[in-house]
Amino acid sequence: MLPSLSLPSSSTGLATRSATTTGANMTGGVAIEVEGLNFSFGEGDLTKQILFDVNLQIAPGEVVLLTGPSGCGKTTLLTLVGGLRTVTSGRVNVLGTELNGATQGELIALRRKIGFVFQLHNLLEFLTAAQNVETSLQLHDELSPAERKERALALLDEVGLSHRAQALPAALSGGQRQRVSIARALAAQPQLILADEPTAALDSHSGRQVVELLQKLARERGSSVLMVTHDNRILDIADRIVPMEDGRIVVGGV
Repeated sequence: MLPSLSLPSSSTGLATRSATTTGANMTGGVAIEVEGLNFSFGEGDLTKQILFDVNLQIAPGEVVLLTGPSGCGKTTLLTLVGGLRTVTSGRVNVLGTELNGATQGELIALRRKIGFVFQLHNLLEFLTAAQNVETSLQLHDELSPAERKERALALLDEVGLSHRAQALPAALSGGQRQRVSIARALAAQPQLILADEPTAALDSHSGRQVVELLQKLARERGSSVLMVTHDNRILDIADRIVPMEDGRIVVGGV
């Protein structure tokens, strides 16, 4: 049984599913399946194990938060799921792709199905908001330049920034920059969104706006969301909370 916490419905009326319902049972499919995952940094006497026998399932369309103290392995797990680190022990299947033994071509193809939102927005300072959103579409040859621009502008409108489409990141507030990064993550219509501390650099109001927007847009598109957070103020957006400690998922939660 997957570890999780039961949550009340949020004050904004966004319903959460029962935390005791596993991802597989909810939809009859699995977006992320992790079994017996171990991960270490270094070699020989300098080897330090970070993850220990991690097991996790996330359903299509499910919003799951990874919580726990700094250094417990949350971000490492997120990067392994995203194909940004090499899986060498255990099994990780993401959107139908087995990551242990995956080729570089398979990893590139998988990343095109994933939207990434990081703690720091990672916007290119010399590009406008619209151009930053367009960067995530550069590998999609089926779209013409005009279609890429149209999609970028439409997404900026969805995140409430159509009036700032031509602004450079330096002219945007922290919350606005993070909203641009969400638009960029969603531009390629990903099946999965991975977010690493998206509210860490924001005040409480901006942080709340960002995660509610991310939840809303992901639900509308049927995308799964796996988010790492220390922010207790946003826990109510989740379908499930998965706590971690010392490289392990805490069975039964707290």
